[in-house]
Amino acid sequence: MKILIVEDEPKTGDYLRQGLSEAGFVVDLAQDGADGLHLALLGEYDLIILDVMLPGLDGWQVLQSLRHRGLQMPVLFLTARDQVEDRVKGLELGADDYLVKPFSFAELLARVRTILRRGRGGGLDSNVLRVADLELDLLRRRVTRGGKRIDLTAKEFGLLELLMRRHGEVLPRSLIASQVWDMNFDSDTNVIEVAIRRLRVKIDEEHEVKLIHTVRGMGYVLEAPEAR
Repeated sequence: MKILIVEDEPKTGDYLRQGLSEAGFVVDLAQDGADGLHLALLGEYDLIILDVMLPGLDGWQVLQSLRHRGLQMPVLFLTARDQVEDRVKGLELGADDYLVKPFSFAELLARVRTILRRGRGGGLDSNVLRVADLELDLLRRRVTRGGKRIDLTAKEFGLLELLMRRHGEVLPRSLIASQVWDMNFDSDTNVIEVAIRRLRVKIDEEHEVKLIHTVRGMGYVLEAPEAR
């Protein structure tokens, strides 16, 4: 699959190009909005990773130009702008996802693969993750189960988002550590077990149907029991 990166920071651009190339993608890199738009109009890309703050045309303008021309390739915004208003703006303009700098490459790669798996047509609703009666709203940073609001810490939210994005998949502790805590896994630490335990209390304790499961010797999985 072919990916276009539009990123004006040389180190970030080269880092992304190398990482995605090693992951098996064909990657082009543009360092300003005008060149990025030009390449996007000429090339048949499966995904565009687009910075917001670019010289010349900014990311908002690049995306608007693409959508006004009827081009519907998926777009992932990658930016230091982390306000909810910016997330909403990007998604309303037609972006498929929004990742804030600094970021974990493992998380970016997971999001890239998720976008490519589901294809185009997500819209705003693609930013509400659902498993059974559990919902996670990425824009409003809100979690509900059975319609009841659940308050989570930032790390708990990130952990739940990872589990829901990859629901049905057993995630090893090493992967959870790298993507949620951005750290190498240390077998002597119990931070993941503690976080899972606290998340279970909030998500599952009041419900007969349990969604978060331990797979002994392998890791953790979030899935509805009928899928097991």
